[in-house]
Amino acid sequence: MGGLRDVAAPFVALGPSGVAVRDRLKHLTAEDEKVLRLVGAHLGSLASKDLKARCADGLGHSADTWAARKRELTALSSSRWAGSITKATHDQWALTRRGQAAHVQLLETGIATIRHRLSLPVGEKGTKHAPGGYRCAREWFSKTRRLHVLEDRLNTVRADRDNGVVHVARGGKRLLATRHHLDAARLTEAQWRHRWEAGRWFLAADRESGKRFGNETIRITPDGEVSIRLPAPLASLANARHGRYVLAAQVRFPHRGQEWADRVEANRAVAYRIHHDVQRGRWYVTASWQIPPSQTVPIEAALAHGVIGVDTNADHLAAWRLDTHGNPVGRPRRFGYDLSGSTNHRDAQVRHALSGLLNWAKSCGVTAIAVEDLDFQAEKTREKHGRRRRFRQLVSGMPTGKLRVRLTSMADQTGISIIAVDPAYTSKWGAQHWQKPLSTPSRKTSRHDAASIAIGRRAQGHPIRRRTTPPRAHQSDVHGHRTVQARPDTLGREGPRPRIPGPRTRSVPPDAASTRATRTSTTVRDVRSDQEWVQHSLLLTD
Repeated sequence: MGGLRDVAAPFVALGPSGVAVRDRLKHLTAEDEKVLRLVGAHLGSLASKDLKARCADGLGHSADTWAARKRELTALSSSRWAGSITKATHDQWALTRRGQAAHVQLLETGIATIRHRLSLPVGEKGTKHAPGGYRCAREWFSKTRRLHVLEDRLNTVRADRDNGVVHVARGGKRLLATRHHLDAARLTEAQWRHRWEAGRWFLAADRESGKRFGNETIRITPDGEVSIRLPAPLASLANARHGRYVLAAQVRFPHRGQEWADRVEANRAVAYRIHHDVQRGRWYVTASWQIPPSQTVPIEAALAHGVIGVDTNADHLAAWRLDTHGNPVGRPRRFGYDLSGSTNHRDAQVRHALSGLLNWAKSCGVTAIAVEDLDFQAEKTREKHGRRRRFRQLVSGMPTGKLRVRLTSMADQTGISIIAVDPAYTSKWGAQHWQKPLSTPSRKTSRHDAASIAIGRRAQGHPIRRRTTPPRAHQSDVHGHRTVQARPDTLGREGPRPRIPGPRTRSVPPDAASTRATRTSTTVRDVRSDQEWVQHSLLLTD
């Protein structure tokens, strides 16, 4: 078709390359919390200084400058703490650089859209592929001013990128901005200060393969005992040998606990991070380690038992099961989630919806789930959708990246393959070919349900359109194949439908001769009494 973009082939998504599990540090004493706060605050100040030095190096960073920073931090902590701090600092700087590049791309897209719309006459309508002119002269004038603002921002960000300048806020930019809106956040200055300080603490230790229990800095034994190697200035607080402090809490990881125990007993590398939840007043420890990516199965083997097509929306997942021929089976399913509230609440909602989806797939015996390979980075620009603010908020609220990562990692343990398909025209063509035929007077098929069928059929390699309907005047195959997905080697694909004798076809049953000999008459009824056939007296005539 002319004007349509090419559709990429579906592929099986790779499995996760790492594992992270968390448990709560319960029954901590007042002394334990005091030590954790002191260690976190001391190492956090060192991390802030190191991040400042790393940002000052910019593009001139090298292995020599990294080693010099590590030597400076070693005298104030330890060699292992210094290595963890410098590595975390470099990762944070690299993440900021990637965000800077994405910001440049977003500004360039907005500027290109404004220039295009300004070049059109006021009031000119747009097309499916390009927006039209602005509605009135007032909006046109305001957009000319915004164009200059965006160009100035783009020049500033480009200059920072070329010079290696980044802007980072340890503790989070959002929490930093909350300081100026304490009334809206319903926080006092002391409460905000407590959150800010806890967000800037540093209590993370990199994994060390071959060392005792996989980590020398933060060590957790197979029995659950937690101990920390104290920095040099705080060595006087140690309550164990070799400058270590043993916490009163016992750790047991409910999820993947046996896998973690096997790694610890074999002295394989495990990284740990201790953090404090200020709102709940709880301490948590997170263990993480790398795993080899699981071997992906061929897409043909994954689709051997059918597929479940999933359409991602702002508040729910629309799913429908398809058989191996691309036909919908049963009724569609919907797995809802609420993305309002805190980050932990949103994450829990996403995990709950994906758990329901995977449990349903296992109960159906399906080993493949097809999802769209969505990326709304270019769609979130304010200039593309203009005044459609609610639509922009809807697109921005869809957790496409989080869903994809979560679904891939959760499905890896269930033996279910995740197939990523091109999202081009799935909603449009699904509604065109599947929404009306699958709707009944008692149940209406939504546009999202129809899109899930289109996604599943694209993963299977079938066209999205339905089977070719024969002419009404000839309900047979005189005009060609009845179905477009029948293979050439399918037996009877060109023959008429076989006639099976029976009551529904109003033809003679196959055993009519044997049935007629023993059938009871409808006009004269015989009654069997004492093994003898006698005729009913009421039926006798004079």
